[in-house]
Amino acid sequence: MRIMILNGPNLNMLGIREPHIYGSTTLDAIKASCEEFAAFTGAELAFHQSNHEGELVDLIQSARNSADALIINPAAYSFTSIAMFDAMKIFEGPIYEVHISNIHARDELHRHSKLSAAVKGVIAGLGPYGYIIAMQAALQGAGQLPAALPAAMRIGPE
Repeated sequence: MRIMILNGPNLNMLGIREPHIYGSTTLDAIKASCEEFAAFTGAELAFHQSNHEGELVDLIQSARNSADALIINPAAYSFTSIAMFDAMKIFEGPIYEVHISNIHARDELHRHSKLSAAVKGVIAGLGPYGYIIAMQAALQGAGQLPAALPAAMRIGPE
């Protein structure tokens, strides 16, 4: 399975940007963890970050040919980007939106993602571990979690 993870503006500053909200984990540490999980599951991973909306739109469009699932932490573009929303609607695979903080418990400006209507699922408030949960959800949805994992993780309640 091919998974593309996209990270929006200012996420390159994780670890120093508002640690009381986002914690001290860096984006490099998140990438390393995602790469480790991808290796364990046999998934192919592309991991990107950009502060530029147009570049993120280009990456979403390119995912049509290079990814089976898309995981996106759109950061501030969650609340403003119609261009990303339109690009996400073109992607034919599942999309999972990740937010490190619980956006529903934040101020009014950071409470409602415009992009959520274009995704299969939203993971918010689990910190950096949300990326791993999103990868697990994408793999589980495709029936591609390793048999070595317990049925509760591979299948869930039936």
